[in-house]
Amino acid sequence: MKRILPLLLLLMTTLQATAAKVKYPGERCYIFRYTLRDKAATTYSLERPQRFLSRRSLERRQRQGLAVDSTDLPVCRRYVHQFETGDTRILGTSRWQNTVVVASADSGLLARLGRLPIVSKSRCVFIAPDSIDKPEELRLNVHESFNKWDSVKNDPLGMARPQIEMLCGDSLHEAGLRGQGMTIAVLDGGFQNYDRIPALRRTRIEGVHDFVLPINDSETARRKVFNSIDHGTKVLSALAAQAPEVTMGTAPEAAYWLLRCEDPLTEQPVEEDYWTMAAEWADSVGADVINSSLGYYKYDNSTDSYRLQDLDGRTAFVSRTASMLAQKGIVLCNSAGNSGMGQWKKIGVPADATDILTVGAVNKERNIATFSSIGPSQDQRVKPDVVALGAGTTLLSGRGTLVHDMGTSFSTPVVCGLVACLWQGLRQKTALEIIDLVRRSADQYAEPTNIYGYGLPNFWKAYTNP
Repeated sequence: MKRILPLLLLLMTTLQATAAKVKYPGERCYIFRYTLRDKAATTYSLERPQRFLSRRSLERRQRQGLAVDSTDLPVCRRYVHQFETGDTRILGTSRWQNTVVVASADSGLLARLGRLPIVSKSRCVFIAPDSIDKPEELRLNVHESFNKWDSVKNDPLGMARPQIEMLCGDSLHEAGLRGQGMTIAVLDGGFQNYDRIPALRRTRIEGVHDFVLPINDSETARRKVFNSIDHGTKVLSALAAQAPEVTMGTAPEAAYWLLRCEDPLTEQPVEEDYWTMAAEWADSVGADVINSSLGYYKYDNSTDSYRLQDLDGRTAFVSRTASMLAQKGIVLCNSAGNSGMGQWKKIGVPADATDILTVGAVNKERNIATFSSIGPSQDQRVKPDVVALGAGTTLLSGRGTLVHDMGTSFSTPVVCGLVACLWQGLRQKTALEIIDLVRRSADQYAEPTNIYGYGLPNFWKAYTNP
């Protein structure tokens, strides 16, 4: 399973899935990824980075002493034009990996484009299926109030206290560190009713963007897809919810970008391109931290699936992107995965990336959750990096109800929000220094394992002993 979905949601989806096959939306479609040889024809210059990066992005790099380099230059527009015909559609590009992603109903045309002199490598990353098992669409109303038994009187953290207190995040909040001035990008598969749930109405949403090939170009259709899944809503609630005495996110005063890069209908390598485009978007708009509760290893076509020896942080396209984020001044918190009880057992990609925080899950007794994927990486780096409460985590559903769900999808935002709070208080630190601080604060730092990693981080210790 490529998506790191909570176990209860997986069960619910299985029960609700229709027995009949449904037609995949849209015409027959192929998508190719083209890796370009160079950026020689660029019209951009490293001397004028403000033409392609936001002020916040440049300030983040300057604060950390990071130079803008050639990987930051946009893909050459003159090269992109060579893929534009009446029968193709440009879906996006990657600055950092110098790639172009192109869709067409004509696979022969896409194959021929791979022989252009500007192309060093091409790969088919998506083939639209003729039909697909699709769960019935959930039509859910939003609850305006909580049940009386959902509250903890006189406790501002409410039911979320165990997950925050386990990492000493409550001390950060009491010190006034609640994410103010920090920007978090959330990469996920859908954010159902995020703008209608009362406990999220005070959340500062900087913007939203959908990177997945849309069913069509109408705004109504795009919004329907964006709101079709509440996985991202649950993740956002662990970060940003503000419902005193009921639940509280770990960074309720941060600003957020909601970026959809997960296609729930298929499992194909193009989602690594969507993820990469979303990560680069987060960089360009000035995000400080990224939360990704997504991961990949098994695809619809088994020849595309990863092998254990690929988990080195360099083989997978998405892992190469993830491994660059700290060099751009961004901390990535990524789910370890929920494969601990399956045959695979290991982390996926980009959880294998270097210079990120890969997050596993424990229960309230601080024992590892049986589903939490294990490490190490293939090159013997400690994975996961840290763990947090993921069995079960207090969250808000797409209906606005309080739920307790399981998965490393939900232990990750608990950590991610506190990373933002820590960095708010230690603004002079670099992304790499923040990652190191979190690891060193953990309770098993001296003796890490391939199950707990460095263990449970202590964010107050990280803040007071930087």
